[in-house]
Amino acid sequence: MIRRKLSSDWEHRTGGLGGPWEVWRADKLRNHYNVPWHPVELPHSYNGYDALDPDAVYYQGPGWYRTKLEMDNPYPGGRTLLHFEAAGQRADIYVYTWKVASHTGGYDEFVVDITEAAACARGIERYGGKVPVAVACDNSRDLETIPSDASDFHLYGGLYRDVHLVYVPAISLARVHIEPETEGLARGESGCVVRVRGELYNPEGREDGLRVSVVVRDREGRMVAESASGQTAPWAGMRELAAFRLEAPRLWSPDDPYLYTCEVALESPHGKTALTERFGVRYFRFEKRGPFYLNGSRLLLRGTHRHEDHAGVGPAMTEAMIREEMRLIKDMGANFIRLGHYQQSRHVLDLCDELGLLVWEEIPWCRGGLGGESYRQQCRDMLTAMIGQHYNHPSVILWGLGNENDWECDFDEFDKDEIRRFMKELHELSHRLDAGRLTAIRRCDFCKDIVDVYSPSIWAGWYRGIYTDYEASSLAASREADAFFHMEWGADNLATRHVEKPYTGFEFIPRGDGTRTDERDGDYLLTGGEPRVSRDGDWSETYFCEMIDWVLKSQERMDWLTGAAQWAFKDFATPVRPDSPIPYLNMKGVIERDFTKKEAYYVFQSYWAAKPMVRVYGHSMPVRWGDEGETKTLKVYSNCEEVELFLNGRSLGVKKRNSQDFPCAGLRWEAKLSAGEYEVRALGRHRGETVEDTVRFTYQTEKWGEPAKLELTAERVADGRIYVEARAVDANGVWCLDASAFVRFGLAGDGKLLDNLGTVRGSRLVQLASGRAGIYVDPVGGARAAIPVADFVTAGGPAAAKPGGRSGGPAGTGIRPRSVVSVKAEGLETAFIEI
Repeated sequence: MIRRKLSSDWEHRTGGLGGPWEVWRADKLRNHYNVPWHPVELPHSYNGYDALDPDAVYYQGPGWYRTKLEMDNPYPGGRTLLHFEAAGQRADIYVYTWKVASHTGGYDEFVVDITEAAACARGIERYGGKVPVAVACDNSRDLETIPSDASDFHLYGGLYRDVHLVYVPAISLARVHIEPETEGLARGESGCVVRVRGELYNPEGREDGLRVSVVVRDREGRMVAESASGQTAPWAGMRELAAFRLEAPRLWSPDDPYLYTCEVALESPHGKTALTERFGVRYFRFEKRGPFYLNGSRLLLRGTHRHEDHAGVGPAMTEAMIREEMRLIKDMGANFIRLGHYQQSRHVLDLCDELGLLVWEEIPWCRGGLGGESYRQQCRDMLTAMIGQHYNHPSVILWGLGNENDWECDFDEFDKDEIRRFMKELHELSHRLDAGRLTAIRRCDFCKDIVDVYSPSIWAGWYRGIYTDYEASSLAASREADAFFHMEWGADNLATRHVEKPYTGFEFIPRGDGTRTDERDGDYLLTGGEPRVSRDGDWSETYFCEMIDWVLKSQERMDWLTGAAQWAFKDFATPVRPDSPIPYLNMKGVIERDFTKKEAYYVFQSYWAAKPMVRVYGHSMPVRWGDEGETKTLKVYSNCEEVELFLNGRSLGVKKRNSQDFPCAGLRWEAKLSAGEYEVRALGRHRGETVEDTVRFTYQTEKWGEPAKLELTAERVADGRIYVEARAVDANGVWCLDASAFVRFGLAGDGKLLDNLGTVRGSRLVQLASGRAGIYVDPVGGARAAIPVADFVTAGGPAAAKPGGRSGGPAGTGIRPRSVVSVKAEGLETAFIEI
């Protein structure tokens, strides 16, 4: 097998065509017909930028890709394949104008055989022997497909995962499944049987004799088992190739994600191919109405969720971006992740195996109801594909069958009994395809008895109730399911918005018995309905950190709890939230859309991380405010045994950490502050190690009135961008530190706003956070476009930028770019600054 990733030499056109001939017609009629194509690299989505456009709904429709491939299959009579890791949401594949395949479903992998088409395609001579290939993607609205357009995430279009050109012999290995049988280990036996199964790709039905060999190696590369067959005839379907006993296997776990390697080689008169798969040995169980056990020991599942979404590129994340995101999740201390709400990239699953993150992965039957037979067949097909493609990953323990299937909106009829019947069908299909894993759904109470593991909706302190209701509501819900696992909790929070006293809802929100904290249809809206923190609160990082602190300290003492997963790790784009402080953004992340950490990240670390850490709250809060001499709380989040705090060099004393001492596990100090500058340094000590963290802030005692104007400042940062910040001040020029109005940035001249990124420094329409908002500008953008947006949205985000001198023009041009940036807010005069 020979595999080549097809990343470069692609062109793209957003929009429809009259037919596949128009992909190539301009090459024949060069002077008469021009179709606007532009070069792209894969992965690519044509919604990477418009998903966060505050002034328009994101594009849903066709988008075309084309390339010309040099082909040289070395296998006589071999097959030439295109392997798509995903194409959203539907795809037609053409060799020149010959349609060779179609695929429905934007998240599972599929393979297209182009052997015959490539051999006889018209147009090859015109392109110097290269084979012209075109792909028509389409993410148009269609109620008879999943996921529903009512889902809280974008249905992205494009080739947003990798595409490969693959050469295989006439008979080759299509897939290998590895199954450790761990029932004996659970009973205390010393070893287990591992079965290796394989499936052939033999489209012409050839009958030549085959030889198969299997080699298993441990993590250090030592061979632990091998098997070789004599000559055998080709077979159909999945067949057992080898079975061996693995004595005293090293068990896979989040703390020790130990992986074995299985190499399966197939030899025939047509050539030799091999597949290498990794696997792990582990066993688990959900105790009935009790905790979760991995490898015989209780494990509290500490999790988060992931959407495939990133600033500037949408779902088209590179492997490096994915690796950075997964590393951040693991470093936060998580041991579990739910991949919502669709099958995700193979790179994600590989990293879950390597890093030690247990997984719930699900198909995108999300909201809307239940469609007709083609709708249901797509559900079956996507479940079958997900299980077959991710079967070998030891990280996966749950196959999700749906999400919020009680959310009615797409069809005239909403038949609960029919949904139950189909859910049961999917449950049984899952167990036929994979008897070793369990099924799960979230938020569909009338189906909770069908699946193996159920998560109700519990949003204490956000969509319903207050966060101190968390334990009571969780306990009540756990009694209604044999295996309870709490998916989705948290709160929206605008990065860099801090308050001195957060809105909690304690005094205003009706509580009842504290157990009714489920989200109901419409609760996500910012108007109407009952009082709730999501509607009436301040959306601050301050509140979010306090909520997290309460929930995590509560989970530590809930000895019956299997676990819970916060929603979601990173802010992500969504079409159903146009009125968010950053329009079209779900802002419940503990990091921003460009990997910039919020304060909440460190609250999780203080409970979950093993490596000693300490964090003084307020790194993105440059100004605190209050009365002269007012006593203020200085908060520290740390997992250290003890922390000492210094204020302007003076020790405020040492405190011992106690997770049940809310807030901050007892790591809080009181100090009277006067107007001026302050430095707060925390020194954590843990088992002989020391860690420290420092924050500097200004304490403002001047009182402010209503915002009267916006003031703009600009500074250049080391990577060439210019950061423009707007501040709301009153008639006396005093910074209004609680101002939260929407502001809109604009630009005229040579530069370009780096906007539509869905971050607090990358959105042209955004609410003020603690009275300020900012945006980055490429000073030589537009036609010259010297600095690609993608260069600014990789690991580290804007935090890595350092102030520098004034911007100049492109190297060697002698041109000084001139731009004027504006900012306006309702009721205030527009402000301008030249950069």
